[in-house]
Amino acid sequence: MIFDKGTHAAKPTHAESRPVTSRSTKTDIAKVKTYMAQHYNLPLSIADLAARANISPKYFVDLFKKTYGQSAMEYLTDLRINHAKRYLKESGDKLRDIALKVGYSDEYYFSRKFKKEVGISPSDYARNTKKRIATYSSNMIGQLLALGVMPVAAPIDSKWTAYYYNAYRTEIPSHLKMTDPYTSWRMEVNVEKLVHIRPDAIIGSDEISEQDEAKLAEIAPCCVVPKHPSDWRTQLRTIATFLEREEQAEQWINAYHQRAQEARKHVQKEMGQEKVLVLRVYGEYLYLYSNPGIQEVFHHALQLDTMLDMNASVPITMEKLAAMNPDHMLVMVCPEAASRATWLSLQHSPIWRRLKAAQHYQIHLIAGDPWFDYSAVGVMRMLSEALLMFTGYCPNGYLDTVHGDSRVT
Repeated sequence: MIFDKGTHAAKPTHAESRPVTSRSTKTDIAKVKTYMAQHYNLPLSIADLAARANISPKYFVDLFKKTYGQSAMEYLTDLRINHAKRYLKESGDKLRDIALKVGYSDEYYFSRKFKKEVGISPSDYARNTKKRIATYSSNMIGQLLALGVMPVAAPIDSKWTAYYYNAYRTEIPSHLKMTDPYTSWRMEVNVEKLVHIRPDAIIGSDEISEQDEAKLAEIAPCCVVPKHPSDWRTQLRTIATFLEREEQAEQWINAYHQRAQEARKHVQKEMGQEKVLVLRVYGEYLYLYSNPGIQEVFHHALQLDTMLDMNASVPITMEKLAAMNPDHMLVMVCPEAASRATWLSLQHSPIWRRLKAAQHYQIHLIAGDPWFDYSAVGVMRMLSEALLMFTGYCPNGYLDTVHGDSRVT
């Protein structure tokens, strides 16, 4: 049978005894696939479907898997679960009615099957997909996307968050202002917008005043996440608990750890004991630079000698840089005229040209995006960029689509 426990009973057929015909089996099996898509809610058996394709059940099973890359059972499950998601989001029907609509006679089996395939129960899926979540913190966008949540409002700016702006500006309905402790007027504008949007919940970091926190709390329940000293995993788990998406958080964290382990093998094989230094050019000055994301990826994930094992921005002279003489340098140039002028003159300096990194063409320009984005999505993107930078190869590059089917609308 193509269905498993919990589906309707199927009528027995005699397809087992039918001979394989000589007509085009590719055309027949494509028609069967279309039939399955149109009748996913009916009791379907391998024998019935094989008969429709005019081939034996055994040949049908092998041919379907070879043609479409998944078994007929897996395809039918995908059809049923995807339709169940739509019913859960849009219909408001009872769980047992939705189970019957998609071909499961046992609602409890349907619930177990749904959780196995999606990661959360049908009731949690229905509840979470109807929540409208907003964030006033740019680094929280990457946390929400990792949990499968598309915010209804977020601070997206093409200058500071180019990746999120390009990828999601049309999917996030309301664009808020980027905020910091020195621009309170921007937060006031955001509060006004959120009053009109009326989200079901608001996520953000604790880098706002108590007065602003109080204003937001009047709009919707808030999850204010400490930015320091918690790391991105702690932040992600805190938000996941608030949104009841703990399983998605653990899945993302585990995927990151697996990717980090694989990337570490490639990078260490390529680089050995070579030293890495991150330099920031700001105005007329140079700084040894590090932040939580850089430390996470270079020091912890890839286990490189970053020559600065703390989150800091330390002034450095050209003479001191020459004494350190790193094998690889990542250079972050602040996007304003004085910094660019310093960077241009720096490249003509005799001391600079004698650096090992310069002589071996191992100087890489990096930007604030993603290297300032300390979030689940941010560190995953940093890891992919580092792998490409140090090895020239990134077989498992970070995919732009991270939110899956459980976007909040």
